[in-house]
Amino acid sequence: MSTQAVISCPAWSIPGFLEVRDGRLNISGADALALVNEFDSPLFVFSEARIKSNIDRLQRAARTVDRPIRFCYASKANSNLSVLKTVLEAGIDIEVNSGGELFKALRVGFRPDQIIFNGTSKSDGEIDEAVRAGIYSINVDSIYEIGLVEQSVRRLRAAGNEVAPARIALRLVPEIGTRSHLGLQTALLTSKFGISSSEVLDAFRRGLQNPDLIHVCGIHIHVGSQTPDVEPFADAFKSMWEHLMRIHDDTGHVLEHINLGGGIPVNYLRDRSQADQLPEHERDMLGADLEPAAVLTEALRVARISARDAAAEHLLDRVTILLEPGRSVIADAGLVLTTVRNIKQRPETNDSWLLTDAGYNIMLSMNNYKWYYHLISASRAAEPYDCDYKVAGPLCDSGDVYFDIEREGRLPDYRKLPADVAPGEVLALLNSGAYSLAQMFHYNGRPLPAAVMIRQDGKPDLIRRRDTYEDLVANDVW
Repeated sequence: MSTQAVISCPAWSIPGFLEVRDGRLNISGADALALVNEFDSPLFVFSEARIKSNIDRLQRAARTVDRPIRFCYASKANSNLSVLKTVLEAGIDIEVNSGGELFKALRVGFRPDQIIFNGTSKSDGEIDEAVRAGIYSINVDSIYEIGLVEQSVRRLRAAGNEVAPARIALRLVPEIGTRSHLGLQTALLTSKFGISSSEVLDAFRRGLQNPDLIHVCGIHIHVGSQTPDVEPFADAFKSMWEHLMRIHDDTGHVLEHINLGGGIPVNYLRDRSQADQLPEHERDMLGADLEPAAVLTEALRVARISARDAAAEHLLDRVTILLEPGRSVIADAGLVLTTVRNIKQRPETNDSWLLTDAGYNIMLSMNNYKWYYHLISASRAAEPYDCDYKVAGPLCDSGDVYFDIEREGRLPDYRKLPADVAPGEVLALLNSGAYSLAQMFHYNGRPLPAAVMIRQDGKPDLIRRRDTYEDLVANDVW
């Protein structure tokens, strides 16, 4: 390899986090190949420093506006205990979506008043756990669910538990679309989430009927994940603010918070070498570079105008704003290292195939949403990426490929890598920290991979042990 061919700072690199050292991928001071040698492949790798840097970015954005802001990490994106502990240490709160995530949040050390609980289909047991813990807010998804929370309080008190009135917020669905993937849009009337605008006043009147059982503390909306534009956030905040004013005018009740949900995007296309192979709307979504400060500033600007027109600025000044960032905290702080296990040629199509050990059982979004994760060679990170390969995983399923098998162009047909990739070479799927580890499953009886956290001193800590074959049958009864 000539000196002229070396690329010292590739477009995908992030100083201090993803770098090239001695021609190989280095992750927050740890050599990628050394990690695979120690922890095997495939392997999830997370950076403690990058997680904290992403949270610091959010906290800096909050300081640009004159309202109290609370960030609640969306643990569904990645609820590994070490990740949650890092989030807690960085100084923000947490959003959970199940009894299991609530259990994890409490186990790691989040206080109940740091926790909000979302979900469309909470069980009686899950609601009991949230009420018993006394969390900051249960975000109810329907008028019916208000009654379920009241029943929980009655049930727990009847069993001798001293529980305060449960704090609830109402989740609304105001018909706001975004330019994100349709499956990630959650503020449409066609989605399964929330209470429609026509039911809002009835929902609040119902919520105020039994103040000894529940306290309505907030209102909530989530426009969806990976939202590339500021306007949907501003429209959502304006809609919620107008509901808050109507509720106050109708009932005299003053809400404590407006929860704007999550959705702040991650730039998956820092390296745009294959961006032109994606549809334009996919490029716009995946390459979004929206600053959280812009979201907060514009949301408050439109609400302030509405408040002045209604002589209600005193109400706006009393409201705390909640956001539920998940992807923007953890996505680019994690990656998957995978090894090429097999290679084959198709003379009829002139294709070179690379068969890796990372399939959609650990990268579900690549199959479900045809999500783009930029692929590099960890072994030869600095070399020119000028050869085309068909890349696929190990599963006994034709859909386990790194391209769009349905030929709709949602992923590149070929991945660019250095010349002469051979079995044993380690590749890296970047920006895969969100909705990958959390969605793994044991298809084909494949033990799930280990995960490591690179600490701020550059040393790796095992944060999830690799499954054994015994783990595959741990819950089977025969």
